[in-house]
Amino acid sequence: MGLADQVGHRVRELRKEQGVSLSELARRSAIGKGTLSELESGRRNPTLETLYALTRALGVPLSGVLSAADPARISGEAVDAVLMDRTEDADAVTEVFRIRIRADALQESAAHAPGTEERIVVLTGTARVGPASSPLLLHAGEQTAWPADVPHVYEAPSGDAEAVLFVRYPVQRH
Repeated sequence: MGLADQVGHRVRELRKEQGVSLSELARRSAIGKGTLSELESGRRNPTLETLYALTRALGVPLSGVLSAADPARISGEAVDAVLMDRTEDADAVTEVFRIRIRADALQESAAHAPGTEERIVVLTGTARVGPASSPLLLHAGEQTAWPADVPHVYEAPSGDAEAVLFVRYPVQRH
């Protein structure tokens, strides 16, 4: 099963488990109904931005639609990401991604679920990351963490940057 098929199947499965119609998920995620239908049927490759919009609307972490056992690269406006690991305990889901931030592009990420945190370790290059209101410039070997429940950015101002990104989503208790 390819990435488009895997993601489409999982999104449809989550939507149906939650009793959400295609129209309602399209509204919640601000993804067109036609686009969503193509994604669910595996006829369209998802972007990183689209997956975050859908998983945010479904209330699940990004790894809820991706598989660390069969890693695939997901690309966004400036970031290529591969899910390397997913760990879940009673308090949170933690995802580990290997990412490349492409030079001279800006990735603007919408706020994740309340309480979500991100931590990045820059392996090569220089990256500007963190809350959109106050991103930090990091060089190889440096790291930072920030609350990801606010809009945040990724940028590589002087050539591609490689990094490891940890995203920790608190378990939503109902």
